[in-house]
Amino acid sequence: MICVIDDDAFVRNATESLLQSLGFEVFAFESADAFLDSGRVNGTSCLITDVRMPGLSGLCLQKRLVADGTPLPVIFITAFATEQTRKQAIEGGAVGFLLKPFSESALIDCIDTALKWWRKPVMASAAAELR
Repeated sequence: MICVIDDDAFVRNATESLLQSLGFEVFAFESADAFLDSGRVNGTSCLITDVRMPGLSGLCLQKRLVADGTPLPVIFITAFATEQTRKQAIEGGAVGFLLKPFSESALIDCIDTALKWWRKPVMASAAAELR
């Protein structure tokens, strides 16, 4: 399951449609708070979020998930990139940082990386349970 968070309805809907056309299960949210309140956090394999949003920003969401013990592979998308923002996202564990408008192939490459990252802890955890 991939969750998309963006306050821009056009970007949110376009991203959701693209991912659904590729066969992904996708849920879209207009804010980080809506995502956190949705009950979908634990089932999320990849999170795509805008950096700047009203309320909780994408970077603050990333920090909160890590602090709550729920680190997710995060792909940031933004129209307002600074080197400091990019550095903060990557240091926080982001698997991608894309500038709007981004290409479909760039997003797909980031999702591939995110899903590989997500499978590693899940597979290691499952193997540990089998012992």
